[in-house]
Amino acid sequence: MGNEKKRILVIEDNEILLGTMQFVLVREGYDLLLAKSGKEALALVSDETIDLVITDLALPFANGYEIIDRIRKGNTNNQVPVIIISGYRDDNSIVEGFEVGANDYIKKPIAPSELISRVRLRIGHA
Repeated sequence: MGNEKKRILVIEDNEILLGTMQFVLVREGYDLLLAKSGKEALALVSDETIDLVITDLALPFANGYEIIDRIRKGNTNNQVPVIIISGYRDDNSIVEGFEVGANDYIKKPIAPSELISRVRLRIGHA
């Protein structure tokens, strides 16, 4: 067993939010892969070892639901925990997220402390 850092794929097209999450998670000691579109995300999911995925729902090229669905049906990383972050507040969006295979759902705006707590709940400390 090496001492590799836990690796998180963050999929978010809002630069400011992506930067904030990157800052918070790197400070906690996690290794990050960043994607700004569904297309980038799907390429990383099939090629990289990932411990956790954090995805927005509204994304260019493939939305969060499609990304989760593809992850769950893929050969690599299909058991990876997935946390949705979204500005959608309606119950249907949340339910649909869980139905396609998400493990958790955080509503925007995201509090850094909540983000860290939920990440630790899924994959432990960095």
